[in-house]
Amino acid sequence: MQTDIKLSVLIPMYNEAEIAGNTARVLKTFLDGKFPERDYEIVFCDDGSTDGCRDVIDGLGLENVRTVGYTDNRGKGSAVRFGILRCAGEKIVYTDCDLAYGTDAVFDIFEASGDNDVTIGSRALHPDGYAGYTRLRRLMSKAYVKILSVISGFKYSDSQCGLKCLTGEAAESIFTKCTVNGFAFDLEMLVLADKAGMKVGEFPAKIISNRERASKVSPLKDAFRMIRDVLKIKKTHRNTEI
Repeated sequence: MQTDIKLSVLIPMYNEAEIAGNTARVLKTFLDGKFPERDYEIVFCDDGSTDGCRDVIDGLGLENVRTVGYTDNRGKGSAVRFGILRCAGEKIVYTDCDLAYGTDAVFDIFEASGDNDVTIGSRALHPDGYAGYTRLRRLMSKAYVKILSVISGFKYSDSQCGLKCLTGEAAESIFTKCTVNGFAFDLEMLVLADKAGMKVGEFPAKIISNRERASKVSPLKDAFRMIRDVLKIKKTHRNTEI
């Protein structure tokens, strides 16, 4: 991929009008200091929001900041896929709209990615990676990785960390073949990266803004959903070629 943009930062969002504007301003100010040539972009992908958060971003008129999206709500996996395929950077970092891992981590994972095709944030590799999590959430996260390792041979320490970095070429190769819109899209991405023989690295990550989510953890329900999603991904991509 030939581009003059060194880094695209993708932020999927759904009904984030309360925080989206501040996130855009804070992240832009931070990246302006890291990229004096302004060879970066921030792309917000709207997953069918109904609160006007896309209008909030567009109304700021910030240089190097743009929005993409669609009108129907499909899920975070869809927003990441749709947004990534419209990013122009040599490398693409995606993170959450609340900047849960902070601005430093966005740049640090970009720099640390080196010659990796894919670099995934890992809370398990950071000594304080699960600080602020409830005991139940910590247990569920570790149980999910264990389920993945048993069922699918997953070999990484954290699949669900919301901070990841891909080269533009790897992102296009992977996400044009992704199908999962919801819970397990990160796993699907890693399954396809491994299938293609891509170089995958891990980066220690720590939550610094542990915002309470509206959804509630349901251990039994989520465990069954994990297994279902893993089996579905394996079946879908059994014969996929990259």
